[in-house]
Amino acid sequence: MPRHFFSLRAKTLVIAVSISLFLLGCTQDLQPPASTEAPNVSTETPIPTPVDPASEAVFLSIEENGYAHLFLFRSLTSQLIRITTGARNDIAPALNPERTRLAFASDRDGDWDLYVIELKTGEIKQTTNTPQYDSAPSWSPDGQWLAFETYENENLEIAVVNVDSGEIVPLTQHPASDHSPAWAPDGRNVAFISNRGGDSDVWLANLDLAGDERYKNLSNTPFASENGPLWNRNGTQLLWSSISQTVGFSGLYIWNAADPDRSAYWVGDGMVGTWNEAANQVMAAVSAPNQTFLTSYDLEGNLLLSSIPLSGRVRGMTWGSVGLPNPLPDSFTQAAAENQPALWSPIITPGADVPGQRLTVVSIGNVQAPFPQLHDLVDESFNTLRRRVSDEAGWDVLASLENAFVPLTTSLEPGMDEDWLYTGRAFAINSLMANAGWMVTLREDVGAQTYWRVYVRCAVQDGSMGEPIHNAPWNLNARYDLDPRTYEQGGDYAPVPAGYWVDITSLAQAYGFERLPSLPTWRTYYKGARFTTFANTGGLTWYQAMRELYPGEALITPTKVLAPTFTPTSTPTLTPTKIPTRTPRMTFTPSLTPTITNTPPPPTATPTPPTIIPGG
Repeated sequence: MPRHFFSLRAKTLVIAVSISLFLLGCTQDLQPPASTEAPNVSTETPIPTPVDPASEAVFLSIEENGYAHLFLFRSLTSQLIRITTGARNDIAPALNPERTRLAFASDRDGDWDLYVIELKTGEIKQTTNTPQYDSAPSWSPDGQWLAFETYENENLEIAVVNVDSGEIVPLTQHPASDHSPAWAPDGRNVAFISNRGGDSDVWLANLDLAGDERYKNLSNTPFASENGPLWNRNGTQLLWSSISQTVGFSGLYIWNAADPDRSAYWVGDGMVGTWNEAANQVMAAVSAPNQTFLTSYDLEGNLLLSSIPLSGRVRGMTWGSVGLPNPLPDSFTQAAAENQPALWSPIITPGADVPGQRLTVVSIGNVQAPFPQLHDLVDESFNTLRRRVSDEAGWDVLASLENAFVPLTTSLEPGMDEDWLYTGRAFAINSLMANAGWMVTLREDVGAQTYWRVYVRCAVQDGSMGEPIHNAPWNLNARYDLDPRTYEQGGDYAPVPAGYWVDITSLAQAYGFERLPSLPTWRTYYKGARFTTFANTGGLTWYQAMRELYPGEALITPTKVLAPTFTPTSTPTLTPTKIPTRTPRMTFTPSLTPTITNTPPPPTATPTPPTIIPGG
């Protein structure tokens, strides 16, 4: 038998034993391993090779119509091609080291599991088959294993799965939320996100160490949430994104492994990022308040690609030199050719006789609100959004609103004189759900403005609906804890809630409703946060939207007349009074005849009528 056959078998055996040792070491998260001998997972560091620009490909997960699909982006031609489709979500794509397979997470079979696509054929193979949430795959250096996040015991943990056999071995067992693993090319380090230090930071697990020395906090940012760590091709640098509550410090950061004690440096804006094959460029998904763009930078932060608008939020991306067939596999071309249907179309209510060809507001059925009405052009989008949220969350979230249409005769809170609720194009979710634990909000600062991402809890918590929340939400009520720090910053981080949740903000955007920025005074003015309000602006300004309902003269702001002052002033008189006027004293004249005073009967208590909400 040829000598190289024995060599191949020996090498395979060594890798298998090494991975077993690695898994054994990783499972000892709460107690150190019995032996400190370093397991040997991968012995070779990839050597950068010249890359053909024509083979450069970015695989992204982009939301469209409320679902996340996989797309192929050709950096040379800036062509964006959909490669998966359907009423399902495909997220977190990851290329294997050989650039022949693509791992991703999907709920296509009802539960969130891991899948692998053969890029030459388009064939998809399911890798995990569990009832709980599995996502964020990261390949081992030899391409035989996937590290991933999984939801166990109401907490996110990290595990690994054998791509061929489906064998799963847990890696972390910590009360903190551990997720988003990134397996280093040297096989000896795993970067991940954890809130074990109090908030979401980037942590590094050195598998050659034991106990608490194994873990190191790389980002250590008290007022920021990190996400999506990713190693470059040779493992010398680590990229991640950061959402900061300090204005101007959100974006993508790079940490150098050669200088581990030095802080990561900012490279550019972005919520999700990935490396190119040569590790000299970064592709970034940049989020505006209600729009996501694709761009790229060099490592000095210079812009290399003009911003490309995308249909929705990016749920992961990976970049590499891929030998794709020409033409693409049939499943890719079929997905690319599929037209995405419109989610709704506006219908004008017949019979409305409004002067000046203006529009009107119409009733929205079975909704509790002070005025259950919306603009005639947006009521269909609201109704279809309501049904979609009900399907996704398992209960009718939008059946009770804090506000819908607000007439001009009704005054809102201070600072909201030009609020979109007056236009009939906006609605506000009932904020009482937050107090009841059925709604949480994540703070997202965009430039100098603060926005919110709203989640509602699913009625069914078996993994068939929603996803776990990864980052800590913002507790607006913490300002009332009598702590000057939390009062000044408008609240504080809350623990990551357990369970499965639905992102209302993303769904609302798919149906045309945008989130609104908080008022500048939101830190000291609770209602100024406006975290529950969504508006379907239709590309109009507030004044243009108001002119659709009202004549111009109704919108003229009257000049405010100051109230009369109560400060006493000296009023000169022509004829001053020389003798002061005295107030006569009450005279008590004794009387022999007693006076009988009839005491009136006590007032009859009048019951307060119940508050009737229209449309209830």
